[in-house]
Amino acid sequence: MSVRTIQQQKQSDQDQPVEPVQPVDPVQPAEMVGPPPLQSGDRLSRAEFERRYQAHPEIKIAELIEGVVYMPSPVRHTQHSQPHARIVTWLGVYVAATPGTDTGDNATVRLDFENEPQPDALLRLGPTVGGQSSITDDDYLEGPPELVVEIAASSASYDMHDKRRVYARNGVPEYLVVQMYEKRVDWFVLREGVYETLEPDEDGIIRSEVFSGLWLQPAALWPGDLATMLAVLQEGLASAEHAAFVETLKERKEA
Repeated sequence: MSVRTIQQQKQSDQDQPVEPVQPVDPVQPAEMVGPPPLQSGDRLSRAEFERRYQAHPEIKIAELIEGVVYMPSPVRHTQHSQPHARIVTWLGVYVAATPGTDTGDNATVRLDFENEPQPDALLRLGPTVGGQSSITDDDYLEGPPELVVEIAASSASYDMHDKRRVYARNGVPEYLVVQMYEKRVDWFVLREGVYETLEPDEDGIIRSEVFSGLWLQPAALWPGDLATMLAVLQEGLASAEHAAFVETLKERKEA
């Protein structure tokens, strides 16, 4: 190709209209739909906590303690699930023999504007027999149950510290903490706004002051001796104190 031909080709290329360069849109983030999920350590009001919790049904257990979100790690079987099941069975047998009482497993409890725990188990009196808690229109518990039970990894757990203060301040009459590492049970009773420990009797049995006949032998809990746990409970249910308590509950309901 001659030099003249190359120059003519260059000129022809320059005479062609130039297509404008189209700007490239940056990658847009996916649009968020609804509130963000809960995260451990979030600081939220109870209303915002509930809004996020309800918007994310994939979250199974979350608690709001002193305005801070806690989300427990996956549950171990022998260190939590088994003793939890035994405690729930023990409470269920008591309820079956004590009209006017009610039990729950992992129920969300609205205590105040910064605290909404989800205790492992609870025992309550119904409103018609003088109970402090009630069931709301949206099917949550509101107000302090008469007994809260937590299965804790150890005495260092927040169950023994932050939650214990919250339960006391909100007037939960009795608080039972099963501490798996130490193999220790602390059963607290609220006296003048402060938790004091219920001591076992000479047979190693702890007896509730709020729920007459609710007896527990912690020594049977550690080896998983549910039969002995229930046998001790049956002794409590056969006591004169429990019979009198049942009559009192009947009188309250009829009043």
